[in-house]
Amino acid sequence: MADNEELIPETDEALVLDSKSEEDDGDVTVRSILDMIASKWTKASDARIYDEKRWLTAYQNYRGVYSDEMQFTESEKSRVFVKVTKTKVLAAYGQITDVLFANNSFPLSVDPTELPEKVAEAVHFDQQQQQAAPTSPYGFPGDGTELQPGDTLNSIMDRLGPIAGDLEGVEGVKEGAGATPSSATFFPAMVAAKKMEKKIKDQLEESNASKHLRSTAFEMSLFGTGIMKGPFATDKEYPNWTDEGDYDPLFKLVPQVSNVSIWDFYPDPDATRVDDAQYVFERHRLNRSQLRGLKKRPHFREDAIEECIEMGENFNREYWEDTLKDYQQYTDINRFEVLEYWGIIEVADLEESGMEIPSELEGMEEVHANAWVCNNKLIRLVMNPFKPMRIPYMAVPYEHNPYSFFGVGLAENMEDTQVLMNGFMRMAVDNAVLSGNLLIEIDETNLVPGQDMSIYPGKVFRRQSGAPGQAIFGTKFPNVAGENLQLFDKARQLADESTGLPSFAHGQTGVTGVGRTASGISMLMNAASGGIKTVIKNIDDYLLRPLGEGLFQFNMQFDFDNEIKGDLEVKARGTESLMANEVRSQRLMQFLQITSNPMLAPFSKTSYIIREIAKSLELDPEKVTNNMEEAQRQAALIAQAGGMQAQAEAVGEQQQGAPAGANPLDPTGAGGGTIGTGVAPGPNEPGFSGNGPQNTQQPQANGQQQPPMAIVQ
Repeated sequence: MADNEELIPETDEALVLDSKSEEDDGDVTVRSILDMIASKWTKASDARIYDEKRWLTAYQNYRGVYSDEMQFTESEKSRVFVKVTKTKVLAAYGQITDVLFANNSFPLSVDPTELPEKVAEAVHFDQQQQQAAPTSPYGFPGDGTELQPGDTLNSIMDRLGPIAGDLEGVEGVKEGAGATPSSATFFPAMVAAKKMEKKIKDQLEESNASKHLRSTAFEMSLFGTGIMKGPFATDKEYPNWTDEGDYDPLFKLVPQVSNVSIWDFYPDPDATRVDDAQYVFERHRLNRSQLRGLKKRPHFREDAIEECIEMGENFNREYWEDTLKDYQQYTDINRFEVLEYWGIIEVADLEESGMEIPSELEGMEEVHANAWVCNNKLIRLVMNPFKPMRIPYMAVPYEHNPYSFFGVGLAENMEDTQVLMNGFMRMAVDNAVLSGNLLIEIDETNLVPGQDMSIYPGKVFRRQSGAPGQAIFGTKFPNVAGENLQLFDKARQLADESTGLPSFAHGQTGVTGVGRTASGISMLMNAASGGIKTVIKNIDDYLLRPLGEGLFQFNMQFDFDNEIKGDLEVKARGTESLMANEVRSQRLMQFLQITSNPMLAPFSKTSYIIREIAKSLELDPEKVTNNMEEAQRQAALIAQAGGMQAQAEAVGEQQQGAPAGANPLDPTGAGGGTIGTGVAPGPNEPGFSGNGPQNTQQPQANGQQQPPMAIVQ
């Protein structure tokens, strides 16, 4: 967790609580705000108890640990726990990460809107029309229009966006796609979208988003909900050394995203999603150094932080922390509990606290603010700096529950079947222990008194002389472990049904039926992916799209590069990434073959198809494909090479009448003639010297006899 590095973007906050207060106490003026935050914290923490119990059960099933509430009978000796929940959770986690990081790229894209504004969707210019048309002194150069005095005309150059510099000085530029073969068409909105997409993906790489996304995906699979936070502005340190060897690091302001554990996140209990929440809390666990480090961050009250440190550590251990940490209970925890609040604060509370209300807040009843509280001290209070206003958290459910904020996880779905599997396996083990030994029955009246009754190989028992009947009997306990294991397999199949993850999807062997062949197992895998598609769709809607939009808004607000500005929208492509690359590449190849028909070729976007084929083959499309300009140059080179080859063939045809040996490229040496060329005759062929008299006459095609040929003796 990068709490000590996280910065609020530097915006024009209208409300900032200074370090120095008008009162000596320092926090007396904000007592009403502290009381309001404390009441909301109590409500949020109390409302989460039921969810915490669900998460504890899921965690214990994942770890293979029986809870303290589990009671065993006196006859049960085995305490075996079959960790099928762990296998299922890791299988779901693996499928999610495969989708998130397919082709080593985040499944995010930025595209222009259907009708982009401010930046033109397409512009073109025609060189031939430009040379033929006259130049107007008032309109576009070469369009033949004239403006009367007092009229105005918006220049198309204002809508070129990222390619304005490339087309500067070019005459005859018009909006829209070119309709003639000699026109050159450009797409400014698409260029801006792709540059913004590259910037967002680069920012995700620099913030180590892959690590945080993996943690979010794991908690989402296990507990049912994953939490992401950000983006926040962070001064990232880049190592750098001077020529003299002195360390001189470079600092760059970059957006930072991070994972928040579900155990530290307390939402509004009356909300069912982040957009509906009036407030959320994040619980931090900081040591003294981390708490002092907050003073270096903007708008933290240094005096209040020093008072918190003097008051001492105040961390309150929750009941579930001992189970998670795997240690014995103890009360001495040298940490500070810091609450981070994002939500609404009533303006009336600010006025009652004696704070000066800025003029821009006059007439407003509430404001969105960020507050930090430690030891009942308000160590920070600023307005929410994000524009548009939003709570900087993203909660993605594994299985959406429309009546609750938190989703349902895979471990909870198979909780009952896990209990059944453990019970049947314990019964099978206990029965196997009993049936593996003999039950010994001894008639002591037939034995000599005082003997040792222990049993071991070679043991000798002394009998009474003349005593009738057998003295020692061995009874074998019936083995019913097979029936218990059959019930175990049935419970495992029910676990496959309840989770939507069949066992063959995570490595089960011995699959029979249609799964014995490669095509059969492929069909089964495609059918099994139906359940995970819903999960990936939730990731698209609740995580990837809000995350991409947050980075997009960050760049639009703080990055002043005009080449990435435009009417753009962020799209999540996780569901598309779920399709197998082999299937996707096959469909693309089939479509490319269909569009190879000259009648259908004008209706297909060949450049897009080629790029998608490269992606499906896990190749970088930027390295293996050409853009429009490079494709035109390549086509010109190919055409030039084809013309040179045709010219060489024409020269060779002109040289066919030259004498033998005149053309060094003539392999026959006949100079293009046919006399003396061919192959030598073989046996039984005319002209072969080894033919006998009976072979000298060959029948004609029409049945007539060929004249006899002279045979050289």
